[in-house]
Amino acid sequence: MSGHSKWATTKHKKAVIDAKRGKLFAKLIKNIEVAARTGGADVDGNPTLFDAIQKAKKNSVPNKNIDSAVKRGAGLEAGGANYETIMYEGYGPNGVAVLIECLTDNRNRAASDVRVAMTRNGGSMADPGSVSYLFARKGVVIVPQGDLTEDDVLAAVLDAGAEEVNDLGENFEVVSEATDLVAVRTALVESGIDYESADQSFLPSVQVDLDEEGARKIFKLIDALEDSDDVQNVFANFDVDDETMAKVDA
Repeated sequence: MSGHSKWATTKHKKAVIDAKRGKLFAKLIKNIEVAARTGGADVDGNPTLFDAIQKAKKNSVPNKNIDSAVKRGAGLEAGGANYETIMYEGYGPNGVAVLIECLTDNRNRAASDVRVAMTRNGGSMADPGSVSYLFARKGVVIVPQGDLTEDDVLAAVLDAGAEEVNDLGENFEVVSEATDLVAVRTALVESGIDYESADQSFLPSVQVDLDEEGARKIFKLIDALEDSDDVQNVFANFDVDDETMAKVDA
């Protein structure tokens, strides 16, 4: 899990200081629209919408934008798009497996954006199923550390189905089956523990160790993919040690 954890930390920091905050806002709003369309506008009966709204609020998306997204998604306000989820698979530099999750109202545009980003940054597309078997769909909750210990978090979530708690430095990462995500984040709240985000994610079963050059290449590819408005998430199976990560960050 170490490679995933280090990447989760970096990704989290990147999101906080992202110069492309407008793009981040747009992706968060899209998540809300889709959740409202799929499960309705009532957050009490739609945990996916609840989590999408919480994540948007944590990232300072204005309440009026959130409310409008809910209404558009639920059909209570005009202007909502009919988004579909598409997964693309491929390989990045150094044979790193890459899963690209798109949320789009234009399948051809999404496919073109992904293909161009991959081919221009040392990647190649792969057939469906040839990469996805290396990943498992999991629930991932990010918890700010503050004064908490790993044992505090573990005690709160163990009976709710959590599989492991990872120390990411400034945060803890709680991993569970995707179906236990709501139970885990509910258990945290009931224990008085605040969480940063709760998402379904794809975690790798094996990782590719990268040196500084390899890490720079894969980050460049991920940045290019995430630059597309249609790309919601990028998952990859690489491992970068702390020393290498520090060089890349510098």
